[in-house]
Amino acid sequence: MTVVDSVENRQFPLKTSTRIDPQQTGTDSFYFPVDTAVEFTTDQLVLPYVVPTCVRNQHGDMLLETEHYAYETLPEDTYLLELAAPIKLYVSVRSEVTIASADDRLAFDFGSPVRVRFGARSLHESPAATVESTADPPDLARAISTFGSALKTTTCERSLPSFRGHPPRLELADQLNVPDEIEPPDTGITIVAPHERNAIYATSPLAYYLGATVVTGENPRVETDSGFEYEMGQSVEAFESSIERILQHVFFLDTVTRTEGIYEIDLYERKQIEPSVSPSFDELYERSLSEQLATYLSIPFDATEELRPTWELMTYLTSDPENATALPFLAGDLSLIRTASQATQSVEVAPAPPADIDAFVRSTRSKGSGGDGEARTNQLSDAANSYVSPPETDAFETAWLGEGTPVGANKLSTSAFENGLNHSPKDASDAIDITIVCNDRQMAAEYDESADGLYGNRDELPFDITVHRNLSTDALRQVFATDTDFLHYIGHADDETFVCSDGGLDARTLTRVGVDTFLLNGCESYQHGLQLIESGSVGGIVTHSEVENQDAIAVGQLIARLLNGGFTLRSAVALARTYRFVGNQYGVVGDGGITIAQSGGGVPNCCRIDSVGDDQYELRISTYHSQHGIGALYIPYIPSIDHHFLAGTELPPLTVSGDTLSRFLQLEQIPVEFDGEFHWSTDDLFDSL
Repeated sequence: MTVVDSVENRQFPLKTSTRIDPQQTGTDSFYFPVDTAVEFTTDQLVLPYVVPTCVRNQHGDMLLETEHYAYETLPEDTYLLELAAPIKLYVSVRSEVTIASADDRLAFDFGSPVRVRFGARSLHESPAATVESTADPPDLARAISTFGSALKTTTCERSLPSFRGHPPRLELADQLNVPDEIEPPDTGITIVAPHERNAIYATSPLAYYLGATVVTGENPRVETDSGFEYEMGQSVEAFESSIERILQHVFFLDTVTRTEGIYEIDLYERKQIEPSVSPSFDELYERSLSEQLATYLSIPFDATEELRPTWELMTYLTSDPENATALPFLAGDLSLIRTASQATQSVEVAPAPPADIDAFVRSTRSKGSGGDGEARTNQLSDAANSYVSPPETDAFETAWLGEGTPVGANKLSTSAFENGLNHSPKDASDAIDITIVCNDRQMAAEYDESADGLYGNRDELPFDITVHRNLSTDALRQVFATDTDFLHYIGHADDETFVCSDGGLDARTLTRVGVDTFLLNGCESYQHGLQLIESGSVGGIVTHSEVENQDAIAVGQLIARLLNGGFTLRSAVALARTYRFVGNQYGVVGDGGITIAQSGGGVPNCCRIDSVGDDQYELRISTYHSQHGIGALYIPYIPSIDHHFLAGTELPPLTVSGDTLSRFLQLEQIPVEFDGEFHWSTDDLFDSL
């Protein structure tokens, strides 16, 4: 049996001891909300890999939690098994239960055939309504005050991605209009922001997370209805900085406080911060959101700074009125938001050095071709003047919303966000569609291993891979029009055309694009990617300049494997920059926060390994955020580790034996730096250390 989230492209297979006949059933017996449920008879459920499992009673109270190498026997009773798989899963059963896990499987044995109810909940969210607003700061403040209506709870559990819904859409209009069905929570929290549009933009993620009312006024501050006040910076820059610090500080403390609630787990960060917090976390958990906020802001920011997860996204945007429509999407991602300075917007540098003049590049332009070459030089000069260079940040990913071509950042587009909302669900039986187009034989090495290495080597996550070669313009146009989850284009590109066997396909002539996400691995494919976004795509990876063929092959294969491992488009490109210098020539357009596949362990990660002695290795694991957003948990499946860590952190170094390390690395394919050199965890090198 395979559970499929056809909107999010998530799949999770399970096995039973005998053939089953699932029947649709009600969804009210799971304590937690589920979208759909079936029931069937079996004496065993087996998962293809281990996922964290919470065992609860019928009232939702947590009895125990299991991980790797677990063996638990429970007497006959009514149990709810909550499985933290890529799709939220629940098993309701009245039976005895034996839970046993190893490196590569997790089994639930019921002793004899029993009736099992099985429920699933998608983590996909859509806006419930649309708010209209003018571009005036007071109206925008009222509009973003509605964002908290999407929170599923005002308890600290909202720090979990599944408890945060999508804020209402925001559209510009001649007057403010808030639909009656939008009901923001009454948290008693107000944010007083400067009377400037960019300050309102920066406030939106904190307003969403706190369910706060936003007003404009003097003396920027956060205040509660009980009289608590926290002053923020007077200038817009200082105000933005205060918003960022408060959001990260409060969010982190919520992730720790929630361990006193419905997820009573052993959290590493709690042990580290607990001595600095008063009152105790059990007392904090019982307080209201506004009371928690007052307590949190009495704790020095320095106390949490080293423990907080690296934030997922920093977005720089201009204060143009049109950018207000992107705020629901950015706030829903809890992106930090900064207003772009004028200095940031004018950079007269190319994003990467050109390819060697004698190298085979993925462009058909000849060097030194006279008049056309001179015109092309002028065009490149104009393009260079439009480059923008957002400042470096501490976040994993950086995005840009405004005019110009960002260097080292994701070029956002509100159209891309809307395209993502309009994504059509697939049939439950459909695999993830991967389309590979190679329009030059000399570049075929990039996909030679794709069937078994780049995309198709995961039994628990089937891909439907289609490869096209040497397409004509009409054939390539049809490929772009066909619905597919991901397109990997390998070939030459010129200006805004894809080079085909019979000429060039101008991306501006594509009236319909069915490709959701893409990698355009040809020279200067940035404009091509923007055209795909405007015609229907959600996000993609592009190049800013000419790329030499051998480097493009290596980077293309690296990015493909990273995407296969559950990394977002943005994180995949960032890691490509880390591991190969030529990666600086690659960028992201559209919604760079999407993924094409799920991480086997739920949280994408990479690691660094150093030999430190005879059969001793120092292992440093760096985790990213899950595809559903910031706030998830991670536990490495290593016998000596019995507590969780917040995703988005670098774990403390672990000293492990060669055998333990080999078993850990075989669990899923992740990038590894071993004694200073890059590898994949599935390389033969790690079979026996």
